[in-house]
Amino acid sequence: MKSDPNNFTPARFWKKLGPNARHIGREALEKALYLYYAVQNPATPKWARRVIYGALGYFILPLDAIPDLAPLIGYTDDISVMAAALATVSFYITPEVKAQAHNKLSDWFGPAASGLKDA
Repeated sequence: MKSDPNNFTPARFWKKLGPNARHIGREALEKALYLYYAVQNPATPKWARRVIYGALGYFILPLDAIPDLAPLIGYTDDISVMAAALATVSFYITPEVKAQAHNKLSDWFGPAASGLKDA
């Protein structure tokens, strides 16, 4: 399913995450937060912002290839789209962006286990 970058707004992003954070899971949230904080960074160029907006637009879109309510696999397509976007804009996922994402994840889930890797 094609995503329109105009689907993304910060308000829609936080609305999707808020009540669903535990259901979505740490892996998907980490990717989403990396992208979210990277797009907020003024150093991220316009081409990278378009990639990020497309991925985050797909993530918050209520209709997608695999319904988000499907147990265990509901966010598989969202994670795949965000992983592809992260691979494309990885240079702009700075240590500061990662720190912001990890701080937010710690607020929601507590500190990460020491065996988790950075994306």
